[in-house]
Amino acid sequence: MKKVLIIGKRGFIGKSLNKFLKLKHNVKLISFKEALNFKQIDKYNFIINSSINRSYIGKKYNKNFDNDLKIAERINNKKTIYVFLSSRKVYKAKPNINEGDKLSPKSNYSKNKLMTEKILYRKFKNNLIILRISNIIGDKSKFSKNLHKTFVDIFYEKAKKGIIYNNKQNYKDFISIQKFCEIINMIIRKNLIGIYNISIGRKVFLNDIVKWLNHFNKNKFKIVNYDKGPSVNFYLNNRKLMSKIKISNDLESLKKDCLNLSKRLFK
Repeated sequence: MKKVLIIGKRGFIGKSLNKFLKLKHNVKLISFKEALNFKQIDKYNFIINSSINRSYIGKKYNKNFDNDLKIAERINNKKTIYVFLSSRKVYKAKPNINEGDKLSPKSNYSKNKLMTEKILYRKFKNNLIILRISNIIGDKSKFSKNLHKTFVDIFYEKAKKGIIYNNKQNYKDFISIQKFCEIINMIIRKNLIGIYNISIGRKVFLNDIVKWLNHFNKNKFKIVNYDKGPSVNFYLNNRKLMSKIKISNDLESLKKDCLNLSKRLFK
């Protein structure tokens, strides 16, 4: 069993990872504030930070907003592997994006993620894993601290008001929180380092996701064409990671996870 420190105990990703990984490894979950004074930080094989500063999302890069930098500065154990949760938004949006494709961040958030990637590489070099993650599907309804509005957040917010969007032929890439946790577990077990895309690795039409998420919705709703500007269509190539961890990660498992989520959202 590996010793794993997860930082971000009030957030959706941190709590989900803790729930899953504590059955597989020796896991401790703490807050970002606790991490800044945590004397045992060098005792862990893997450190995963899921906390984020609100200003890091919307403003230009400032090291005072960079939680990962502040945590990294406290780590002196040269054997500790740092797991950085980056974003697919560091890439130019297009089909079949692989890890070597052009980096073209547009928002402050994605520019900040890329800046942190570079800073962490200088610090950890071969003890760093950078995960460029697609849209995570999961139930965030019970979490009060949600700084991001995800696709599921918007879907559920509109569905409660009786509105379901028709997204036409638009598509993106997704990963369920269940599959995400399973992948992180395998990354830890195999001591992976490097840069990897985390995704289902294929085109997923938004109307299919909506259909699955809305499956158990018994309330009346109307279908409205989505007209909030041009949609950003993309999917990530995940073959580099999946060839190493060799687990099932297909459309049927994503559908199953979405149906289970629908049951929880509309119970």
